[in-house]
Amino acid sequence: MKIIGVTSCSTGIAHTYMASESIKKAAKKLGYVAKVETQGSIGIENRLTSKEIEEADLIIFAADLPVRDVERFAKYKVYECATEDFIKNSDKALQAAIKWKNDQK
Repeated sequence: MKIIGVTSCSTGIAHTYMASESIKKAAKKLGYVAKVETQGSIGIENRLTSKEIEEADLIIFAADLPVRDVERFAKYKVYECATEDFIKNSDKALQAAIKWKNDQK
């Protein structure tokens, strides 16, 4: 499964990057590939390409603020949660996202 995500928090510093790392670690535990774009105080880093968005099996917005350039995701279903969900319990948060994805079918 290919997982992509976007993270952002109100200050654009700690939680943005902590949530990003949590998504990647939880995905790796399950044997999945994950790439996460961070939208922090210094701007967008690790920007997702249109190809990566198109090929993703699961898109996660772990964001406390509106995602920038959100129109890139307009034709896709996106799982949305707070950064805190992945920071507090990344395994549980990823399982919830996967369950949500499977329920969409």
